[in-house]
Amino acid sequence: MEHLNLGKLEVTYLPLLEYGAAWELQKEAVRAIDAGTAPERLILLQHPPTYTIGSQNHPEHLLLSREQLSQQGIALFEIDRGGDITYHGPGQLVGYPLLKLGGDGRVDLHGYLRKLEAVIIAYLDAYGITGTRKEGYTGVWVGNEKICAIGVKFNRSKTRRGFITSHGFAFNITAGIGQSGFSGIVPCGIAEYGVTSLAECTGLAFDVEKVASELVPYFLHEFPYDAVSGALSITDR
Repeated sequence: MEHLNLGKLEVTYLPLLEYGAAWELQKEAVRAIDAGTAPERLILLQHPPTYTIGSQNHPEHLLLSREQLSQQGIALFEIDRGGDITYHGPGQLVGYPLLKLGGDGRVDLHGYLRKLEAVIIAYLDAYGITGTRKEGYTGVWVGNEKICAIGVKFNRSKTRRGFITSHGFAFNITAGIGQSGFSGIVPCGIAEYGVTSLAECTGLAFDVEKVASELVPYFLHEFPYDAVSGALSITDR
């Protein structure tokens, strides 16, 4: 994949941000990056319990009623990324790369997805875990269980040839996340396989912010930017 305009990348970690606010933040950032008034960004964060339904739009894969969602304190959003339904919540590291792709008109969109998968696979390998791709599916798997879901949007640039990426990956970190959130849905519309987490694969305890910090060098290996720490103001939130 040709990835042009590599340079400064602002990397920001937020401990917890409501999904709707994060979605609006992405939209604003995409517009600013496209206009040339903001650098490309990698936002790493956690969300409160949330289900998001992507463009494949299979509401039947949500197994809970609106009343049950309210009782359990789980938000629901129908959004503009690719893919089906998934869960976000504490204990999961969500990454939103907001990057410029294909400035020369040569865009390998599938190659971008494969690079996101490669980031997670390389990180897992450092802990002795064999992460793999599964034919016909997007994301990263350990055996027949998904450890990282990927769903993105390619926003066509209004000022140049190419796209600005938004949405991204959701990497399960802490133990029990499958029972706490994924049990209320058919994750990504895939009934025959389960989900797992970094903690369950290693038997170790992990801090999500520490994983975020450790993951950045693996991201920069696939996407060679000069990373700088970014800060989001309270107005961004």
